[in-house]
Amino acid sequence: MAQKRFAFVIEIDRCIDCKACMVACSVENNVPVGHHRNWVKQIGPNGTYPILGMHFEAGNCMHCTNPPCERVCPTGATYRRDDGLVMINQDICIGCKYCIEACPYDARYFNEETGTTDKCTGCVHRVYRGEEPACVATCIGNSRHFGDINDPRSEVSELIAKNKYYTVYEEAGTHPAVYYIYRGERSNEP
Repeated sequence: MAQKRFAFVIEIDRCIDCKACMVACSVENNVPVGHHRNWVKQIGPNGTYPILGMHFEAGNCMHCTNPPCERVCPTGATYRRDDGLVMINQDICIGCKYCIEACPYDARYFNEETGTTDKCTGCVHRVYRGEEPACVATCIGNSRHFGDINDPRSEVSELIAKNKYYTVYEEAGTHPAVYYIYRGERSNEP
């Protein structure tokens, strides 16, 4: 069997904008007040603003296969694991914020308390205990999914195989590992 490669799948039609995912993530990861590792964006029916016929697009770090944040990090603090998760080694991060500027997804923030950058880790500490990331486990609408995309029997692989999906800013060449499924009409759907 192939090496594990973790990915998120988000079903937009199921998100109800309750923001339980944001609260669960913040509590699980001790995120400072005023910051978040994930988000829920309101989008219009064609992925446009203003919001007419509102839908919600949840997200977090895209755990890119080709992460620009890793390329600009002068210390090597940002790195991509063999399982696909993009991480920050807090011990060698110097807080230069280059990675924050390089991320096209606005998925990082500067933690004033630690003097380092921070972001979604996919709750790797939970995953390797056999648990789902906090945002997935708490999702009331069952919109968020996480798993090994290289395992054809995993929930994420099956969702991708059975549905049309899109990724965000794929034109940036980042190859994000967050896949969006939207079953309604959408002008930029593949």
